[in-house]
Amino acid sequence: MKKYLDESLSAQERAEALVSELSTEEQAAQLRYDAPAIERLGIPAYNWWNEGIHGLARSGIATMFPQTIGMAAMFDAGLVEEAGKVTSEEARAKYNSYQKYGDCDIYKGLTLWAPNINIFRDPRWGRGHETYGEDPYLTAELGKAYVRGLQGDGKVLRTAACAKHFAVHSGPESLRHGFDAKVSAKELEETYLPAFEALVKEAGAEGVMGAYNRVNGEPSCASDMLMNKLKEWGFDGYFVSDCWAIRDFHENHHVTATASESAAMALKAGCDVNCGCTYMNLLTALDEGLITAEDIRKACVHVFRTRIRLGMFDKKTEYDDIPYTSVSSAEHKAVSQRCAERSVVLLKNNGILPLDESRYKTIAVIGPNADSRAALEGNYNGLADRYVTFLDGIRDRFSGRVIYAEGCHLYKDKMSVLAQPGDRYAEALAAAENSDLTVLCVGLDASIEGEEGDTGNEFSSGDKNSLYLPEPQRKLIEKIAALGKPFIVVCAAGSAINTKADDAAAILHAWYPGSEGGTALARILFGDVSPSGKLPVTFYEDSEKLADFTDYSMKNRTYRFTDANILYPFGYGLTYGNVKVSSLIYKNGVVAVKVTNYGKKTEEVIELYIKDHSENAVPNAALCGFARISLDENEEKTVEIPVPERAFTSVDENGKRAVYGKKFTLFAGTHQPDHLSWELTGTPCAEVEIEL
Repeated sequence: MKKYLDESLSAQERAEALVSELSTEEQAAQLRYDAPAIERLGIPAYNWWNEGIHGLARSGIATMFPQTIGMAAMFDAGLVEEAGKVTSEEARAKYNSYQKYGDCDIYKGLTLWAPNINIFRDPRWGRGHETYGEDPYLTAELGKAYVRGLQGDGKVLRTAACAKHFAVHSGPESLRHGFDAKVSAKELEETYLPAFEALVKEAGAEGVMGAYNRVNGEPSCASDMLMNKLKEWGFDGYFVSDCWAIRDFHENHHVTATASESAAMALKAGCDVNCGCTYMNLLTALDEGLITAEDIRKACVHVFRTRIRLGMFDKKTEYDDIPYTSVSSAEHKAVSQRCAERSVVLLKNNGILPLDESRYKTIAVIGPNADSRAALEGNYNGLADRYVTFLDGIRDRFSGRVIYAEGCHLYKDKMSVLAQPGDRYAEALAAAENSDLTVLCVGLDASIEGEEGDTGNEFSSGDKNSLYLPEPQRKLIEKIAALGKPFIVVCAAGSAINTKADDAAAILHAWYPGSEGGTALARILFGDVSPSGKLPVTFYEDSEKLADFTDYSMKNRTYRFTDANILYPFGYGLTYGNVKVSSLIYKNGVVAVKVTNYGKKTEEVIELYIKDHSENAVPNAALCGFARISLDENEEKTVEIPVPERAFTSVDENGKRAVYGKKFTLFAGTHQPDHLSWELTGTPCAEVEIEL
């Protein structure tokens, strides 16, 4: 038996044994994302590129979860982990079948390039909806949960997670291939690196993907500073470039002159797999003396170590019998629906919600996202075997008549080429006028906020120029509001939006809620479940008042550093209950929070914040714990939330993290301890002073 097939040996030993049987040319070829077969050893081809940030993506039918930003709004690590588990089981189920038919193509493997744990520092960034929001702690906690769900705890990895994009990466999309993100040592440690450290050290993420941009002059995929951080954290997985990012070294960053120099720079820095084609030049780089055969061998050991950890060279793994029928099963879709229900954020409610069905005979469902599948999907998505749009969900749930009108295009001024601008407004007004209530479904989709190259609109390579809805939708809202009849706004978008719908009776932000989004929305509207999502990002009033998009300083960005220009705060979200926190006690690293629900049965999130009064601390209180709970009417509970030791640390100007403070304030409530949240909810946070 070949030594690399000996399952009693470590993955490192097996990988070294396997690589020792390969020529340098064969080793170099294995560092491409589309690694070829080694037929003389019976090793099949393998394509490293697969996606799965909110369900298995780009591989046909799969369970479609809410886009990542929506899962962040759940503030529920346990359910995020369950979504990761479903995603990995379906990846295994498909992999098992694909192997049977000899299909080793792209999006068919077990290395999922997920999760995206970049910090959503600016609401204009088009890819922000792929992330867990603006807070490093929330991002780390949910990212760790997703990694645990993807990788499992078996003898071999169920799938291999990959923390991306390392690091300091969040737009602008149009500049990313040549952009240099300049950031201080303090802000690196304070904001941009904590989630990556947590996923590597605490969750054992098997992969890390670099970013397109430079960080303080160094390309992210070949940064000595970033690679040294991985070494400090004990990372022993594989490192992959973002796709065609190494080509940017010579074409856009101009830190090298040739493709072989770029390949050498990345390989020597520690980039094992090239998503792209620049590593086709590795042998040229070897001939030119830019790298050694040992550089190639070392990276090749890393890639086979990961494949061995996935059980690819074992006789049998515990996941080989996951059946294809598990894909998009009823059980898996039930998890997606639960995620969708917990992700929707109720921003405003004048008392109209939950709807009293007996009061309405006819409901108008109007808007470009009312019957849109794209508004459910987000990006980096799979396909659902059945989509329940907002219109579908309301039709299925409501016993009266539903009148539908599209109202307007998502962003164009007319629907029909030969028509005058505003050609669908009259139909929408007629529908609303002949109904007792209008549900106005507006927002965006991934065609106008997303990754450069994936979007096809007049905006900034997928980034947003404004926080407002496209003009045709703003006009639609104005016209419906002018009728003077009750209407509810449902906004599907992956980022902060100011709908300017001041006359709406209620406003819900539904994100991109996945294939079951319509069912979830209807159940919330009619009170089958209470909305319970919380904003994982700050909703600002006006983009004109934001810091420059290209400025990576955190000054005046996110809830930890600003209290200006806020429409709805981070952590905010209403429910149908009326939960109040009456006290909190801190003892031995745990906070005991006493809560009472004076309203309808509800789910709620108890949020824990800490204010460090030392000079090195961030200006405002910062999230340091959360717990999702269910409460019946008039039920009282005591919730225990651990406070991580790291919560008491802050970062000095040199980037050193330590406990600098002695006095701290802990806050607990259903939102953050700011005055606007108090004003919007009518409930203050409880607080306690502690001294170390």
